[in-house]
Amino acid sequence: MAMKIPFLHYKQSKESFRYMEGHTPEHIAIIMDGNGRWARKRGLPRVAGHKEGISAVVKIVKAAVKCNVKVLTLYTFSTENWKRPKTEVDVILRLPKEFLQVYLPELISNNVRIEAIGDMGKLPAHTREAVQYAIDRTRDNDGLQLNFALNYGSRNEILHAIKEMYADINEAKLSLEDLDEEQFSKYLYTEGLPEPDLLIRTGGEKRLSNFLLWQLAYTEFWFTDVLWPDFSEKEFLHALEEYGERKRRYGGL
Repeated sequence: MAMKIPFLHYKQSKESFRYMEGHTPEHIAIIMDGNGRWARKRGLPRVAGHKEGISAVVKIVKAAVKCNVKVLTLYTFSTENWKRPKTEVDVILRLPKEFLQVYLPELISNNVRIEAIGDMGKLPAHTREAVQYAIDRTRDNDGLQLNFALNYGSRNEILHAIKEMYADINEAKLSLEDLDEEQFSKYLYTEGLPEPDLLIRTGGEKRLSNFLLWQLAYTEFWFTDVLWPDFSEKEFLHALEEYGERKRRYGGL
């Protein structure tokens, strides 16, 4: 068996992971907010905050692997983010390539599988190609599934699902009588994934920002004022510990 590489090497302590006894969320979704404010507080351009945010991604992927999380979905670029200045958009859409160029070998070694959700066709070629290369290289891994939500918007996703479903009904591939929540979920970008157990949003805002609106129906929410570049493994473990203390009733008693 190959030795684990330093990127994800760890020594698990009983104290740090006491919440894990049967309470580890299977799927965690994160809205990574606060990069621009982190930069502004330091007198730096906003793009410096986005680049610094990569270090937080590394830390949290590492922590998720430690905790045996099955799926980690990161809100990387939304359909609304196109409204930002072109220079900032260009930097953000180069970050997946920069991240994967450095860390893909380590992710492969540690059995992480890369996937993406969103309208990928509208992204620049360099972003699509970098992500697709990572998807192809990690296809056979069966550890943590790391999802990048790229050019993702939940309303757009739902409309896309309705159009696909309508086409299948017209072509007699789907009967309207058979349509239920389970069937509808198969038309979403997240087909086949468990719904998130925990949503984390950094940066102090308390809204969903058009992220996984259908999938978050019974998700536990955890908000923090910590800006994304400063979000640490300690904060991540705090979120999981609080999650482990909650009782999820799904409308029951």
